[in-house]
Amino acid sequence: MLTIYPEEQTERDNYKLLIGSILPRPIAFITTLSAEGVLNAAPYSYFNIISADPPMISVSVQRKNGVRKDTSRNIMETGSFVVHISDEDYIEAINLTAANLPPDESEVDYAQLTSIPSTIIKVPGIAEAKIRMECTLEQSLALGGTPSSPACDLIIGRVVCFHIAEELVEGGRIDAQRLKPVSRLAGNNYSKLGEIFSIDRPK
Repeated sequence: MLTIYPEEQTERDNYKLLIGSILPRPIAFITTLSAEGVLNAAPYSYFNIISADPPMISVSVQRKNGVRKDTSRNIMETGSFVVHISDEDYIEAINLTAANLPPDESEVDYAQLTSIPSTIIKVPGIAEAKIRMECTLEQSLALGGTPSSPACDLIIGRVVCFHIAEELVEGGRIDAQRLKPVSRLAGNNYSKLGEIFSIDRPK
């Protein structure tokens, strides 16, 4: 068993250990609107559930040299965003949105995805997604790095509306096999759902 101390390694070395250990990671495909009205889209795998009452999710958006990415900047400015669950049917297009485009160009157009109006918030969603969640900004925290140059923005979103393909829902539950979610591994690797097994919880 190796014993490794993070302070004795570079940030990149610690990053490799984290993304190679904490997996598979669900991928939040997020759309936001810039102040100029450009529809931005990008995938993030530092993503999870926080609460069901009210429904809240968290996404960590890494900064570059302390500078916020378009996604977090747009969320801070508009207070809203849409989270889509990534699945096999459009993962190639999602991957295209990770391209480093200038802020005035839309990744949605670049990946030839279809925007669709939201019900409550102004930020459009993506029609190709089987599940999308309209979110409002609940809270954001600048974390890591140094006080003058944080490493990331931890964004907590409150889900104000769910949009779910009808064929996925049975008895109020999501059919994971029909959803065909895609998760992130390390490097350029992704994972499909794979084998499902059940274990009864102790009473």
